[in-house]
Amino acid sequence: MKIDLTDQDTYARGGTPHEQLRWLRENAPVYRHHGDKERGWPDFWTVTRHEDVTYVSRHPELFSSHTRLALFDEAADDHIALQQMMMLNQDPPDHTRKRGFVNRGFTPRAIGLLEQHIRDIARDLVGKVGQEADFVTDIAAPLPLYVICELLGAPVEDRQKIFDWSNTMIGYDDPEFQTSPADAQAAAAAIYAYAHEMAEDRAKNPRDDIVTKLLEPDPGGDRLSTDEFDLFVLLLMVAGNETTRNAASGGMLAFFEHPDQWERLKADPKLVRTAVEEVVRWVTPVNMFRRTATRDTELHGQKISEGDKVVVYYSSANRDEAIFTDPYTFDVGRDPNPHIGFGGGGPHFCLGAHLARLELRVLFETLLEPMSNIELNGNVRRLRSNFINGIKEMPVRHSL
Repeated sequence: MKIDLTDQDTYARGGTPHEQLRWLRENAPVYRHHGDKERGWPDFWTVTRHEDVTYVSRHPELFSSHTRLALFDEAADDHIALQQMMMLNQDPPDHTRKRGFVNRGFTPRAIGLLEQHIRDIARDLVGKVGQEADFVTDIAAPLPLYVICELLGAPVEDRQKIFDWSNTMIGYDDPEFQTSPADAQAAAAAIYAYAHEMAEDRAKNPRDDIVTKLLEPDPGGDRLSTDEFDLFVLLLMVAGNETTRNAASGGMLAFFEHPDQWERLKADPKLVRTAVEEVVRWVTPVNMFRRTATRDTELHGQKISEGDKVVVYYSSANRDEAIFTDPYTFDVGRDPNPHIGFGGGGPHFCLGAHLARLELRVLFETLLEPMSNIELNGNVRRLRSNFINGIKEMPVRHSL
């Protein structure tokens, strides 16, 4: 089988290339993939089995997020130093320090206090939807944007700016969102400036929001630097927006493709908790992340050299036949469901997992009432990206 997991057009046409990933799990679970000299991509190791993805995720001392960053594309040397200050691109102990700051606003208790507000937002959004709508722009995208504005203490009217910046940052391989490499840098600069303005405001006018908490010193008197704070706001705006949006829209598409499971959920709404976990497994909003080997090592019989690029595929791990019974069956009652849609454990387990679960649960519970007869009403358009499993457009309709 021809293996090419980097071709963005493949993802735009049909989503995750699951047949290729299945072949790799069965025949070459740690596979030396060709790079792309024109784009500056070296050859890299693909890691496709659940067990191996989890191992790489839990051993940052062997597989670093910091050395050459965590995103697949190769960063220019002059950009790496700044990006290495972002939590996404750090290893312990630096990552542990940064995580300690941001955990303040993301405890299960803190997230639980948002539930009624999120429920009000979801009801308002769904209540305004007419008989025909676009599920992405009218429902799936606004919900996390409203919540991010709430978390940051940002004006709700700023949500469109956040939406546009996020699309430009994530959609760098989709010409609809970005026309030149400079666009992503401009979007990042705009987010940094926005974060800086918020920091200056909270220094004078502290509030009960995550921005104020992030700017406070820890018990030892340590504070986030200006760059560290700006980078975290960027991470929250992009990751907190994109993942929930794409899980929601991809999950709704899964229900359209498996109407029996929508009927099952309607008949037993208590299944929404397991349904959310299955949506995250099925969609896997983040397809993969990159690590760099810190020393010569071995993984699944393959000798990996220090400095080698290692890419873990969560989409593949979440279809691993060794872990999941009938992994290609969408089952809203699946239990247990040891998916790694929020990461494979270790230091980089998704900070916003509690929040994403809550948003998805509230959204699908809300949709079960006024939009229980929702159906697809046109062609689905996917994001051209090998990183994010995203949907750009999904027309829907329902009867009032």
